[in-house]
Amino acid sequence: MRAASSHHQLADSPGPRLSQLPRLLAADPWAGPASLAEHIGRYGLPPSPGLDQPRRRALIDEVAQSGLAGRGGAGFPAARKLAAVAARHRALVVANGTEGEPASAKDKVLLAVSPHLVVDGAVLAAEIVGADEVTVVVHHAVREIVDAAADERRRAAFDRVRIQVATGAGGFVAGEASAVVHWIERGVATPALTPPRLSERGLRGRPTLVQNVEALAHLALVARFGAAWFRKAGTPEEPGSMLVTILGAVPDPGVHEVAIGTPIDEVLGRAGGPAAPLPALLLGGYSGTWVSAAAAALPYSSASLATLGASVGAGLIAALPGDACGLAETARVVRYLADESAGQCGPCLFGLSAVAGEIQRLADGRLSDLSTVRRWLGQVDGRGACHHPDGVVRLVRSALSVFGDELERHSQGWCCATGTASVLPVPVRRHR
Repeated sequence: MRAASSHHQLADSPGPRLSQLPRLLAADPWAGPASLAEHIGRYGLPPSPGLDQPRRRALIDEVAQSGLAGRGGAGFPAARKLAAVAARHRALVVANGTEGEPASAKDKVLLAVSPHLVVDGAVLAAEIVGADEVTVVVHHAVREIVDAAADERRRAAFDRVRIQVATGAGGFVAGEASAVVHWIERGVATPALTPPRLSERGLRGRPTLVQNVEALAHLALVARFGAAWFRKAGTPEEPGSMLVTILGAVPDPGVHEVAIGTPIDEVLGRAGGPAAPLPALLLGGYSGTWVSAAAAALPYSSASLATLGASVGAGLIAALPGDACGLAETARVVRYLADESAGQCGPCLFGLSAVAGEIQRLADGRLSDLSTVRRWLGQVDGRGACHHPDGVVRLVRSALSVFGDELERHSQGWCCATGTASVLPVPVRRHR
């Protein structure tokens, strides 16, 4: 068992050194996954195990003061999720590293570089809510790394809670919290947003905290160094740093850690900056929003992007090159998203497929009347068993707005694309 410690006692901890970025990716990514000893040497010991009730409440308060929010896309306050589960009994914790977003790599990179930081956060969350078991659900690409980290902790008798590792289901909707629970329990990744909430009855009928792995890694640092330290990065409304996947027309695509509120053009600069003038950016992921390149002057925060109907979402910025067609890229992604329906409700199963067909006709120059598309979008929006249809509607509406000048040209058989490569990755359709 590790030596007892608390973040109030870590006066000589590495916290001051980590006030500057990177925080989560402080390890050398080329050196492979950090070992447990390297992890402790870099971040110090986490708070002591066996937290009593007053200490649990104090840590929830500390997380609340930090302003830490989820990093999976919804941005829900982490302290509220902890408090909702901590108020119940026989809780469980699920660390969600499924990362079904095809263009995103942030969770995979985090787990590949700092697996122990994620597990620290998951174990701490378990101790806060009174859980005796943690399940870390990961993308298959990093399963061996996380297995090795969990085994290392078991051999060292480092944790008082049981740690299990599972490979997540493939597919876009498989990362939604209820879908992750259903996958663990039944082997079917079907989402459901109907009562009861997971905090009331989730995995095996027990109250369950499902938290994104990046948020748990931040939680591990807030517990060590406190809320004031965490808020040294970011904005007053959205404090902290976040991992961003940058792809498209940049020289150095990949995952970068940035302070929330950093201007988008500076975020792109972490990846070498635009390789050429950009016609548009996709923000937030495939459930996100197309915006014009002029948005690069805005701060990368949900509060700032809300003026454009956008948000940071799952932490993805795709830079559309000038030789690519935004309508054609959207058509490919929408068809993929339609095929990723869990098949539980008509508006998603049939509505998204119909919309995808119309958007493809639009990209091919075979559609001049958008009234049907717009009507169908209104009929699908907000009517799914989960938010998957809503994300598709948001993506399509933003494309029709940002690429409005291209609509007439496509109807006349002209397309702006001169390149042959696709920008946004779309996996081969899974067999059901």
